Amino acid sequence: MSEAPSWMRPDPNDPIPAVDLRTDIAHSARVYDYLLGGKDNFPADREAGEKLLADWPGARTAARAARACMHRITRRLAEVHGVRQFLDIGTGIPTAPNLHEIAQEVDPACRVVYVDNDPIVLAHARALLTSTPEGRTAYLDGDLRRPDTILAQPALHTTLDLTRPVALTLINVLHFYPDEEAYPLVERLMQALPSGSFLALTVGTADSAPQEVAYAARRYRDAGIENYQRTRAEVERFFTGLELDEPGVALANRWHPDDGPALDDHEVIAYAGIGRKP
Repeated sequence: MSEAPSWMRPDPNDPIPAVDLRTDIAHSARVYDYLLGGKDNFPADREAGEKLLADWPGARTAARAARACMHRITRRLAEVHGVRQFLDIGTGIPTAPNLHEIAQEVDPACRVVYVDNDPIVLAHARALLTSTPEGRTAYLDGDLRRPDTILAQPALHTTLDLTRPVALTLINVLHFYPDEEAYPLVERLMQALPSGSFLALTVGTADSAPQEVAYAARRYRDAGIENYQRTRAEVERFFTGLELDEPGVALANRWHPDDGPALDDHEVIAYAGIGRKP
């Protein structure tokens, strides 16, 4: 592949682009950032987060468990399955280590395309473009609801070779889309990827903590953020036609846990899974 064009390698001294962050209303990515202890959030986001924590003090633990699961998913894809190309849609606000940093620890030549349509992610996109010299990263301003637009962007094809396997990662994003949108969107994106590609996702569920998630879902909706929790069977449906990696779809705390302190199921509100396209 050719050298990355200059617009994909921003000067760290460039000013942050002027964007309308709509700081007067809560945003799911910024509420998540607040729960993770980040600083890229505003009063409306913190208010929504505090109301959620008042109902369910374990929300921070659940958010951190989901983020840690993303790290394990990325490492397994790179180490065990040999994936060297990643398409991460619904990236969210950069939180170190980012996906490309984990993948490039395994192989510095890994390539990652990040996609998000949140202005605050665009404002911090340079944190997603700190690739190793051997690898490459790119950021696309794109909407999951418009997969064909994402797939047509030149930067995607400059960064990734779509004739070779790609891991499509959808981390903590699909629970903001109703069934009639979510399943077709995932199917369309996987259709565009070659044999040997992977689907990797985490999806919110109420199976493990029904009362707590009901509180959380209500608080998100009160803040204007729709959300749709799914059962294990409904998450498995995303992998129709794919070969599920072991242990299949499992709660995030049970999906290849690390050696740290074990979390109880009721502290985790997301399922995780990886599937390979035959």
